[in-house]
Amino acid sequence: MAITYFKRYRLEIDLGEWLPEPLLPKGYHWIGWEESLLGVHADAQFRSFYSELDSAVFPCLGDRCGCLRLLREIRRKPGFLAEATWLVGYGLGICGTIQGVVEPGAVGSIQNLGVVPEHRGLHLGRALLIKSLLGFHSHGITKAVLEVTAENSNAIHLYRSVGFRKAKTLYKASEV
Repeated sequence: MAITYFKRYRLEIDLGEWLPEPLLPKGYHWIGWEESLLGVHADAQFRSFYSELDSAVFPCLGDRCGCLRLLREIRRKPGFLAEATWLVGYGLGICGTIQGVVEPGAVGSIQNLGVVPEHRGLHLGRALLIKSLLGFHSHGITKAVLEVTAENSNAIHLYRSVGFRKAKTLYKASEV
């Protein structure tokens, strides 16, 4: 196996007084965190990432069991924040997921924002992101961060449109 380095950006946003209302299209609905839904989050995460570049950067995202392990690890973090962790449902199905963790220094950290391919283009990612940021804000968190692969121009555009700005460039080594 060869090692490949992926360029990633750490983006940050100051959570001021104003955050827009996270709107969902007709027929979609919010599902808040429940322990019993951990596997549902993992399935939505897998369906969102398995054929994307990020599954090369983080191989666990391209594997159902890997997603479940990752979600269990996120849930066990001391800073896991249920109010920043959401699913978007459509009918009886799930089509989007996001998790939030408070890092040391009281910084909100967005984890694994994903929308399954057949529901993209409806601004669900934007709604999930804002809903999670509002969860941090409601707990007095004034700054949030996330990491994104530099080649993921759609995600970068979304994050910048909400107010994130580049704080640092990182390189992630991965075996491919």
